[in-house]
Amino acid sequence: MNDGPVADPLAVALFSELLTAEQLARNRLSKALPKGMEISHFAVLNHLANLGDERTPAQLARTFHVTKGAMTNTLGKLEWAGHVHIRPDWDDARRKMVAISPSGRRARDAAIQSMTPMLADVVRDVGPEKVRAALPVLHELRRRLGEET
Repeated sequence: MNDGPVADPLAVALFSELLTAEQLARNRLSKALPKGMEISHFAVLNHLANLGDERTPAQLARTFHVTKGAMTNTLGKLEWAGHVHIRPDWDDARRKMVAISPSGRRARDAAIQSMTPMLADVVRDVGPEKVRAALPVLHELRRRLGEET
C-alpha cells in the first residue's frame, strides 16, 4: 500500500519531455558552438551583451542558478580567453564587477552565427506556428520555476 502522493501523469509527461528536450538541445548546441566555447560561456556572454552593463559574480550566479564557485570557474575561463573584464568594485573592494569585452561580443556573435542554421532548421521542421504557440507556455513555466528558487 502506497500512502504517498499520486503521480500526475500530465506533470510527469511534461517534465519528462522538457528534460529530454533540454538534454538533446544542449548536445546539439554544444556541437554547433565555436571550438572551445561551452554553453555556459555563451550563456554568460549573451546575458552580459543583452544587459549592456556590469554584474557581480554573485549576481550572475543567482541569474543562472549556479553556485558562486561554478560561476567563478566559468568567469575565470572567459577572462583567460579575453571575453570578459573583471575589475574590483570601486565602492566595495570585497566585490568584483564583470563586463563583456569587445572580444567577448565578437565570440558571442560568432556563436550565434554558428548556432543559427541548426536553430532555424528545428523551427522550420517543427513549424513556426507551433513554436510561437509554445513560447508563452515555456515562458510561464520558466517564470514559475524561477520563483521557487
